[in-house]
Amino acid sequence: MSIIESTLVPEQAVYDYTIPAGEPWIYEVKQGQLIRMVDLEGNQAVDTLFYNARDPSERYDAQATIRAQGNIYLSTGSVLLSTEGRPLLTVVADTCGRHDTLGGACAAESNTVRYALRTRYMHSCRDNYLIAMTEWGDDLNKRDLTSNINFFMNVPVTEEGGLTFEDGISAPGKYVELRAEMDVIVLISNCPQLNNPCNAYNPTPARILIWDAA
Repeated sequence: MSIIESTLVPEQAVYDYTIPAGEPWIYEVKQGQLIRMVDLEGNQAVDTLFYNARDPSERYDAQATIRAQGNIYLSTGSVLLSTEGRPLLTVVADTCGRHDTLGGACAAESNTVRYALRTRYMHSCRDNYLIAMTEWGDDLNKRDLTSNINFFMNVPVTEEGGLTFEDGISAPGKYVELRAEMDVIVLISNCPQLNNPCNAYNPTPARILIWDAA
């Protein structure tokens, strides 16, 4: 873990929005701007994808990012690399200390396999992504759904190499802050999952703050 607090204050942010529990959000963050994601009530997974705003075919690359930093978890100092090997964003502050890169996003299909046929029609992160992409326009569609980051989510890796979804290590007001190294589209599903502890079985809102470059 690398706990570092930010010196930025919310009153000076140029953008301030609270994503309702279980809902999507999409926005363009300009190069040099800083974006903070706040876990308002604690233990809320914020499933996030990043794209080069000028060419969305270049997007966050989980494998390259994990390989370059030698760690499957993200925290302060982590550089998120693109499919072209370029920095998309850098984590510059983090009061949670660990964010998941492996757990992926819930979908109707995975809910059915993991939890029961009756969960197939429950709202999911994949649904959220597709809704937001439709609202954004022709630049993004379902072929652009790739491995995402789960901010604030706790997914330990077992000795056998398996993944487990555990109670979060976040708490009310914990945040992660990133600096955009290029113009990026940020696509978020404020996870609606009710069947595992990633949201403490109770999805809650998440706050987004953006500051201009110093």
